[in-house]
Amino acid sequence: MLDFTIEPEFQEKLDWMATFVREEVEPLDLLFPHGGDPYDVGNDQARAILRPLQEEVRTRELWACHLGPELGGPGYGQVKLAYMNEILGRSYWAPTVFGTAAPDTGNAEILAMFGTPEQKERYLQPLLDGEIVSCFSMTEPQAGADPKEFVCRAWRDGDAWVIDGEKWFSSNARYAAFFIVMAVTDPDAAPQSRMSMFVVPAETPGIEILRNVSTMDERDELDEGIHGYVRYDQIRVPLDAMLGGPGEGFRVAQARLGGGRVHHAMRTVGQCARAFDMMCERALSRRTQGTLLADKQAVQSFIADSWIELQQYRLLVLHTAWIIDTQPHGAARTQIAMCKVAMARIYHDIVQRSLHIHGSLGTTNELPLARMWMAVPLLALADGPTEVHRTTIAKQLLKRYRPAAGLFPSEHLPPRREAARRRYEEILSRSTEVPA
Repeated sequence: MLDFTIEPEFQEKLDWMATFVREEVEPLDLLFPHGGDPYDVGNDQARAILRPLQEEVRTRELWACHLGPELGGPGYGQVKLAYMNEILGRSYWAPTVFGTAAPDTGNAEILAMFGTPEQKERYLQPLLDGEIVSCFSMTEPQAGADPKEFVCRAWRDGDAWVIDGEKWFSSNARYAAFFIVMAVTDPDAAPQSRMSMFVVPAETPGIEILRNVSTMDERDELDEGIHGYVRYDQIRVPLDAMLGGPGEGFRVAQARLGGGRVHHAMRTVGQCARAFDMMCERALSRRTQGTLLADKQAVQSFIADSWIELQQYRLLVLHTAWIIDTQPHGAARTQIAMCKVAMARIYHDIVQRSLHIHGSLGTTNELPLARMWMAVPLLALADGPTEVHRTTIAKQLLKRYRPAAGLFPSEHLPPRREAARRRYEEILSRSTEVPA
């Protein structure tokens, strides 16, 4: 039975979070709007404001809630995380304030599952404490996110692994204390067994950030972005730098990507809700042609369609979270892909309507809508292109079906009609006596 209910005590936590994010966290978005600000541990002004907020979150026992009790988290489960992330999604800084910022969350999970005790002490604990940030370095300039086309190599040389190649869109590379790097260790193996994963300290000789790339919703000044184009020039790391076994890089990556995708979806619900709130406020505030925008049928359609789409998507995300909580590992693969496919489209449609209702003001940097609009293409590509996930959904769904047994479809009406007649032939053949 589907159950999305939560206890009154947890609802109180959600109510506190909503007020706290609105009043205390959203101002950080205005004071420090650069994409890398939440990850720049060297920004003393931002950190002076951030640390007391993080301490308040810890006091409320809401820090790093994506983690299980074994890692110091409350182990709330994905349904409760969905409700929480809806609130956190309204602010760019909120995940950092609450200890749930990507890619650090996924990297922490990798280290927890595959790291050595020494790696956990050196990297995992400071990451969980919010003292450092990290980088997940997987995609490549010639291959994008397709691991079958990766060429960054790693080979063993005595008591070390040597990594050589380039990586593209390695988020937060400029601020990271360490990188988790995927490299090809067996080019002749099957695609899912070609790669291995390594943890690499940022100070390792031979790491060169060729440039820091900014996205459409970030500053466009040269080298001001947070997505690193990185060159690993035959860097050397010890043998125990490998996370998991040789050839297990794909499995290690999948252990983090599923959770990251559904958390993106949860936060997108919050972003859409914020755009929807702005739409409704504008409709009730602005007049044209003698009446409020809210009185116009077209605007009413915008509001109705947006609310229907948002509620449908929210239920899909909650259902996915419920499956993760209650079913065996991997059971939610199709649902996670569904969330990913629908995410950018829902976000696009609701933000576009809200922007349109705000008129020229909506296109300016004086409202959050412009930045939301520019983030739409990124959502369609982050954690794998939408098209890839559509293929995943179709393949998984088609496994439930079989080809038709004969020349015509199983729903072909003539043979079904004949079968129905044969089934009730005796009843149909009886003569009905008409009373005198």
